[in-house]
Amino acid sequence: MTALAMVAAPFIVFVNAMNWSGQELALATAFAFWLMPQIFFFGLYVVMGEVLNARSVFGPSTWAPVLNNIIGIAGIVVFIVLFGADPDGLRAPVDWSPLLIGVLAGTSTLGVALQALVLYIPWRMTGLRYRPDFKWRGMGLGRTAKIAGWSFAAVIVVQLATVVNNNVITQASGEGVSVSALQNAMMVFLVPHSVIAVSLATAYFTRLAHSGQAGRMPEFRADYSASMRSILTVMMLAAIVLFAAAPYVSRVLNFAASPELVAMFSPVLQAYLVSLVAFSCFFVTQRAFYALSDTRTPFFIVVAVQTVLITLALSLPTVWQVPTQYLGLGFAVVWSVAEVFGALLSAALLRRKIGSIDGRHIGTALARAFGAGIPALAAGLGILVYLQQAVPLPSVGQAILFATVIAIIVTVVYFAMLGLLRSPELRLLRAKLRRR
Repeated sequence: MTALAMVAAPFIVFVNAMNWSGQELALATAFAFWLMPQIFFFGLYVVMGEVLNARSVFGPSTWAPVLNNIIGIAGIVVFIVLFGADPDGLRAPVDWSPLLIGVLAGTSTLGVALQALVLYIPWRMTGLRYRPDFKWRGMGLGRTAKIAGWSFAAVIVVQLATVVNNNVITQASGEGVSVSALQNAMMVFLVPHSVIAVSLATAYFTRLAHSGQAGRMPEFRADYSASMRSILTVMMLAAIVLFAAAPYVSRVLNFAASPELVAMFSPVLQAYLVSLVAFSCFFVTQRAFYALSDTRTPFFIVVAVQTVLITLALSLPTVWQVPTQYLGLGFAVVWSVAEVFGALLSAALLRRKIGSIDGRHIGTALARAFGAGIPALAAGLGILVYLQQAVPLPSVGQAILFATVIAIIVTVVYFAMLGLLRSPELRLLRAKLRRR
């Protein structure tokens, strides 16, 4: 698959940005040749990590991406030292030499490769050995292929939708929030999801898989409910903190960019954050289906969600006549709408499949989190308005300080409100922290 992707790189780039010039396409294709090998190493990382997870060894695969990030950051620093920064995107495609491309893209791929290969160390420490054989019969590959087939089909649907959406967003390149800016906003959006939701869901998934495969539905429902309630409670806090601190997060992330670009980035991040809780809950519910060896239902959910997203995205420049400079913001909004739809649809279909998902307790937990979140958000936005009036153009250091102040105030108010509401989820989180 990696070799095929490398051969098809020019076509893949073209279908994702049909309105780009020849120079822009050539530059993107040159990057693609360097980056496509990551397909293999990401696949290797996922398989090795899941084997460790199945042995209840969660730490190594969680921390391996840190090594990837360190190498990626080092590569960017080396690039800036050697060739200079370009925060406002003024470097033209013809200014990129093979050396510039190799330093930036090569270190990125090196980081992904080491992220996968480093897992060989915990494999050996846990007694796992890799001895390849080619005895295909009797290994359960037929059932595995059937299950994986639906997942693969879902990936194809998402990729097709991405092609359409990218061609909508690339219209804004040079005038508004670009594809890369949206991806940067999504990276910030994914930080709390990856650190908190994925970590909790991974631990719960092992238990869900055991109970689901054994047909112990009461235990399955209890674990699903506990994971949903814990995750939505924490993700509500993360969403509010980042939403209130978005202007300062934008300032730090775009530390050398113009104030205009910083101001354009902030609302895009906030538009994504509206769906953070739904996104994480959607993630958990998908894993619940997988724990039941059901990949067929998630496929149809993905089709429905991507259909909604494509329809809304295409309507931005056509039906609603959204100006080019606001296409990125508009896409972030419709993406959040589609994710909320996906979370509700997946929960409804899981309930239909297993009879009950303990919806009353999950709904009550969501109401408590929402009730605690309103005053917390009000406090955060109040501090934001005050700080913006006091320091209209903060430095990076001030932005970090102000974001920290907002995060502390929002967190204190949120947990205080949860305490007043006598939230069981708060007691559960405190118990986890005490054990840690």
